[in-house]
Amino acid sequence: QAQLAESGGGLVQAGGSLRLSCAASGRTFPRFAMGWFRQAPGKEREFVVRIIWSGGNTYYADSVKGRFTISRDNAKDTVYLQMNSLKPEDTAVYYCAFQSTMGSGYDYWGRGTQVTVSS
Repeated sequence: QAQLAESGGGLVQAGGSLRLSCAASGRTFPRFAMGWFRQAPGKEREFVVRIIWSGGNTYYADSVKGRFTISRDNAKDTVYLQMNSLKPEDTAVYYCAFQSTMGSGYDYWGRGTQVTVSS
């Protein structure tokens, strides 16, 4: 299976920025997509953004559209989540996810990295 390691979380003031990283290793083929999800205490995990690996099409949740950007470095097999104009409601544990095939759902998950946005 693939292993995913997130990093880059921390504490930031509202309006600030953070850049999360997700380094993939292990069995990374096949790969259909990678994405970011987040989960706040007492809430369900929610979709943030995904990137379809072949072609690089991206899809964003309405709540982050225009503020967050997903990108990748193929040489490092790392995906990034650039988060700008952060809001307190962005506070959550952010998880990187790996989808092997279109019909598989998200097969592998990172352990998460905490993002806290103060008002």
